[in-house]
Amino acid sequence: MKKNFKSYALIWAIFLVAFNIIVFLVRPIIPGYEIHYDLRFWIAWLFVMAAFVGNLLCANKAFQAENLEKLFYKVPLISVSYRGLIGMLVLGGALMLIPNCPAWIAAIVCVAIAAFTAVAVVKADWAGETVSATHEKVKAQTQFIKLLTVDAETLLGKAKTPDAKIAAKKVYEALRYSDPMSSEALGEIEAELAEKFRALEAAVTADQGVTEAAESLLETLAERNRKCKAMK
Repeated sequence: MKKNFKSYALIWAIFLVAFNIIVFLVRPIIPGYEIHYDLRFWIAWLFVMAAFVGNLLCANKAFQAENLEKLFYKVPLISVSYRGLIGMLVLGGALMLIPNCPAWIAAIVCVAIAAFTAVAVVKADWAGETVSATHEKVKAQTQFIKLLTVDAETLLGKAKTPDAKIAAKKVYEALRYSDPMSSEALGEIEAELAEKFRALEAAVTADQGVTEAAESLLETLAERNRKCKAMK
């Protein structure tokens, strides 16, 4: 994520330099343009610089993601930051180039853009965090059945006899097509299901009682799925 922010920071620096080139190098060569570097000009310039810094801080917030998945949820923040940066360069620079246009007008425009960007970033960040939190919750709620399905697939490969393979495959297929969504209300029966899966693993290892262990597990799984369906 740091690499992505460095790329943005480079673009930001280029835009910042471009703005200052417009202000200090382009304006003086405009025919008939009077340059006044008075106190009002420097105050306005400082406000514009502050707006640029604020934009960089907003972008930094957007790129503070732990992984690519979370960065995806923050893409709107990055887009907002880019638009704000372009807006400050184009509008701020254009206003600075207008003859006899007070510098403070450009400052107000850039600060307004920075404020809008900050508000938009906060809103986009809140929305992204909400979606990310929901996604994490769903992942946690579906983890039990998904992991058990992976374990069942592994166990299928360990089955030694044809009957054991058939029984293990039934368990794997049943888990594979079960509703993965879990909840606290299913905690007790899922604990029972996990216990029966351990019993099935022991039966496969010992190559004894595999069919019985599998049927017992399938009964519990069917009950779990019925309860899961009833809660929807």
